[in-house]
Amino acid sequence: MSAPVLIAYATRFDSTREIAGAVATTLRECGLEVDIQPVQEVHTLDSYQAVLIGSAVNNGSWLTEAIDFVKTNQQALNRIPVALFTVHITNLGNDKKSQRNRLAYLNAIRPLLQPVAEVFFAGRFDRHSAALLLPGWLARFIPTLDFRKWKKIRAWADNLAADLQL
Repeated sequence: MSAPVLIAYATRFDSTREIAGAVATTLRECGLEVDIQPVQEVHTLDSYQAVLIGSAVNNGSWLTEAIDFVKTNQQALNRIPVALFTVHITNLGNDKKSQRNRLAYLNAIRPLLQPVAEVFFAGRFDRHSAALLLPGWLARFIPTLDFRKWKKIRAWADNLAADLQL
């Protein structure tokens, strides 16, 4: 086995964590050693040969803790291959406006890193998530919206080893 790959993620309602887990499983099936941790729990990048960073989107941008992770670890991240995945439930179309809006999710990150891969995955939103954002009486009318495409997620992870030059 090679030196491990880190998957660091920031999530609000666990959809990003679940996607990070699926990516980790696929990379392990490809023979890679993978650690997976929330960005707040990562203390050093010294032992990793590559890092994948994933974040949910809030107010049109990555979560603050994911942006802070990149800023804090920018020097180390610029010495190894980095891939980014973004999890969102808006701008899901293939039209130019949706594509432009998705790219804008990474505006705070792009000046800091030169990722070898970027991908946008549709996420999940459910009644529990809604209850944290909306009044309780309104949240109970929110259906679960799960737009995740697991085949796409696994395919990206399967091709990632080549992108990371591992």
